[in-house]
Amino acid sequence: MPLIDRYLLRQLLGPTVLATLALTAVALLSQSLSALDIIVSQRQSALVFAKVTVLAMPQLLNMVLPIAVFVAALVSLNRLHTEQEIVVCFAGGMSRWRVIAPAIRLASMIAVLALVMNLWIQPLAAREMRQTLFEVRTDLASTLIREGEFTNPAPGLTVYAQSVDATGLIHNLFIHQEKDGGGATTYTADQGRLEKRNGKPVLAMHKGSMQEFSDADVLNYLTFDDYPYDLSPFMRTDELIHYKPSDRYLHELLFPDLQQDWEKRNRLKLLAEGHNRIASPLYNIALMAMAVSAIIGGGFSRMGYGRRIAIVSAVAVAFRILGFVVQAASEEAAWINVLQYLVPAAATYVALRGVFREKVSRFIDMRKKPHRISRRAEAAA
Repeated sequence: MPLIDRYLLRQLLGPTVLATLALTAVALLSQSLSALDIIVSQRQSALVFAKVTVLAMPQLLNMVLPIAVFVAALVSLNRLHTEQEIVVCFAGGMSRWRVIAPAIRLASMIAVLALVMNLWIQPLAAREMRQTLFEVRTDLASTLIREGEFTNPAPGLTVYAQSVDATGLIHNLFIHQEKDGGGATTYTADQGRLEKRNGKPVLAMHKGSMQEFSDADVLNYLTFDDYPYDLSPFMRTDELIHYKPSDRYLHELLFPDLQQDWEKRNRLKLLAEGHNRIASPLYNIALMAMAVSAIIGGGFSRMGYGRRIAIVSAVAVAFRILGFVVQAASEEAAWINVLQYLVPAAATYVALRGVFREKVSRFIDMRKKPHRISRRAEAAA
């Protein structure tokens, strides 16, 4: 029996891994397309783009795992049943529970893995991604200068650059700054580069000139070979990173700091996200049970199980959509969080009830044999 258990587990594990990789690749492709804005508009490197894409993997993986489990179980169990390998298991004396035990065991291991990712890996990756996006958004090189565009990174400041090469060298730079007390200063330079001097960010301009109107409307003109333009007044030092509910750890979701105004106003939303972190791995077991019910929940058929698979698939989709609806409703009332656990539990119960609804007959009913023989004898006579 352990040999058969291991064989059934291997037959389920291979398609599950392949389905997970395929669905994760599709989800990553969608994520990478949305993250292309980082390179196009923010002028970041491909390394930053790859980092953001990889950090989104834990959350995407948790979303596709139940679907991958369901699809892989349908494919592998359908093949095993069509090739009569499961029928042989029943004929060899195995109970229905012994036959489906490897599938439920695999789903349970995947559920534990999903729970670990939900509680620790996903918030850690999400925080790192939020930090990276914050650095991109506050990057002076992307907010101050855009090729061929006039930008206004701060009130009274206008910046233009003809081009920026791969090394970060800025060509044909123009800066116009209006002063609070009146007057304006205009800088032009052939080249420029963002640097740090004495611990302060500066725009080092080379081979340029400065024109300034004084308060007495006198034009002052100055040429220079090197001029450091101080960027410290335009640094947003008061901006902080705000972590969304998906970026927080479980204890931060279930026990928020009610002294913080945002957390107090969004307490129910944080609570719903926390319970979803715990409840969502249960869908791996529920959808595996659904797949088992679609194949083993009825009698053997040489014509295939397309109709049963279609019905069970529709029921599985309905349960998963209901789970999302319950999660959204939990943000309005705390008691609805109980349903986040009851929905996958109900799906598992419905599926297993369909599996154990009929018992497997291990013996031939000998009382029907004489009746069939007598009928054949009468027909021959």
